[in-house]
Amino acid sequence: MKMSKHMYSTANLSDKELKEQGNRMFSLRKYEEAINCYSKAIIKNPDVAHYFTNRALCHLKLSRWHDACTDCRRALDMDPCLVKGHFFLGQALLELESYDEAIKHLQRASDLAKEQKMNFGDDIASQLRTARKKRFSIQEDKRIAQEIELQSYLNKLIGDDRDTRIRKIEDNVDICEEEREMKIREVEEQAERYSYELNNLLIKVDERRRKREVPDYLCGKISFEILQEPVITPSGITYDKKDLEEHLQRVGHFDPVTRVKLTQDQLIPNFAMKEVVDAFLADNEWALDY
Repeated sequence: MKMSKHMYSTANLSDKELKEQGNRMFSLRKYEEAINCYSKAIIKNPDVAHYFTNRALCHLKLSRWHDACTDCRRALDMDPCLVKGHFFLGQALLELESYDEAIKHLQRASDLAKEQKMNFGDDIASQLRTARKKRFSIQEDKRIAQEIELQSYLNKLIGDDRDTRIRKIEDNVDICEEEREMKIREVEEQAERYSYELNNLLIKVDERRRKREVPDYLCGKISFEILQEPVITPSGITYDKKDLEEHLQRVGHFDPVTRVKLTQDQLIPNFAMKEVVDAFLADNEWALDY
């Protein structure tokens, strides 16, 4: 049986050569071919975690979230401190709407990247912000639904109480028709007043019914939390001072996003942003728990 040129070209390659060929296919956006190469590399040497994360990235490009998760978990079983394993797994879980687990792995990827002095720019941070916002959005939907349900329930109680009282008046044979109509009117007016007061009260908190969200520009690009002491770099990017100083000390003297050389004495307090953050928090105390 005659082997095809492609079969022959890969049959005698080592796992490392297969990985390199997979990388070339990936750079050409030939993700299926890249997956084929990485799979063959794994067959030859199943103990290299990076082969699995390389294949996982191809699965991400093809929107195969479950396959990406499987490969990442296998990689992390071999190397729990593999940044890309946590990063790619977090991305896949985000797409699968498993937000709690996605946040756990994305945060782990961010922490490990700092420890290992690896620079992913804003890639991990962006995914982590997205995961947190989507989880927060789901929590908001539940809160809004609960408030609407409570309002409907209380209005129903008012209506049920009105109807019960009216029936009792109608069944009372000891009062004349004129008095009966007067009492029924009083009950209806009272119920209407209670309902008006209830709904008017809820109107005052209607702002909370709107989805609460902290704008990205108010969050630090390293910790992803609301800026406490914003500083701006010569590159024009604002960070939280504490986070940036830690980056400069532990990772290196460069801007985390632009990678331009940066030293601590170049940091300038961003007072304008501080005012914006303080004003936002004054109107949105819930954001302290964001």
